[in-house]
Amino acid sequence: MTTRIPARPASGPATRGVLFVHASPTALCPHVEWAAAGVLGAAVSIEWIPQPAQPGTQRGELSWSGPAGTAAAITSSLRGWEHLRFEVTEEPTASTEGGRWSYTPSLGVFHGVTGLHGDLMIPEDRLKAAAVKASLGDVSLSDELDRLLGKPWDDELETFRRAGDGAPVRWLHHVV
Repeated sequence: MTTRIPARPASGPATRGVLFVHASPTALCPHVEWAAAGVLGAAVSIEWIPQPAQPGTQRGELSWSGPAGTAAAITSSLRGWEHLRFEVTEEPTASTEGGRWSYTPSLGVFHGVTGLHGDLMIPEDRLKAAAVKASLGDVSLSDELDRLLGKPWDDELETFRRAGDGAPVRWLHHVV
């Protein structure tokens, strides 16, 4: 189910990651591969399998390596596609943090910075803004912290993350 793509010449530190396509309409699958290939600079072939959580859709994974920022570029090339649900991870390097990008049609893109052990790290200014919004009564602090941690995306994608029918389950909130 996982296809490896070799690194293209990097202009920054090399890293690696995974594109998890949780649900793609069958007709859209070749376009997902073309978009990823355009970012990676190499032909892409994903092994697609049916997504039991949404009949008529497929799921697949693509392991990639490339310069830091590749996950953001993959996300940019795929965001906004109706009926597509995906996540992209990027491992940290000696000079860059890692990241996780999640996308659903109803919520759009979530981006979280990840540390060495895969934990989401919330910048100080975002925490302060959440506290101010909560003190003004705009939102509860708990709801705003959930949003900063990507909980709405996790809640929506959890059903799709399960491979189903005896295939292994991959839990993305423990990315290493």
